[in-house]
Amino acid sequence: QVQLVESGGGLVQAGGSLRLSCAASGRTFSSYAMGWFRQAPGKEREVVGVISGSGGRAYYAEFADSVKGRFTISRNNAKNTVSLQMNSLKPEDTAVYYCAAGPKVARTISDYLYWGQGTQVTVSS
Repeated sequence: QVQLVESGGGLVQAGGSLRLSCAASGRTFSSYAMGWFRQAPGKEREVVGVISGSGGRAYYAEFADSVKGRFTISRNNAKNTVSLQMNSLKPEDTAVYYCAAGPKVARTISDYLYWGQGTQVTVSS
């Protein structure tokens, strides 16, 4: 069982930056792939970016086209945290952001087993 708690959301002006963090419980955190998703009002939840678990290989990350070059993901297995650094924010980035843990790198919601409660990000124009 893994419990996830996001933090770091807030209100920021367009062009600004925010760093979201996700704190995880559980001794097997390092083995999980971690994903960041977002859901805007009236829209379906969508993937933002994902990062692989340990698996003996270097970590790799994938991002949605809409955030490539602006968002980065990092993880600290010693602290059981994964972070989403968001730069050059746009009003269309406004959404509730969720972190999730799953057995493999994937972009589909159903591939993730554990979810946080979400944190609101609002980007003003």
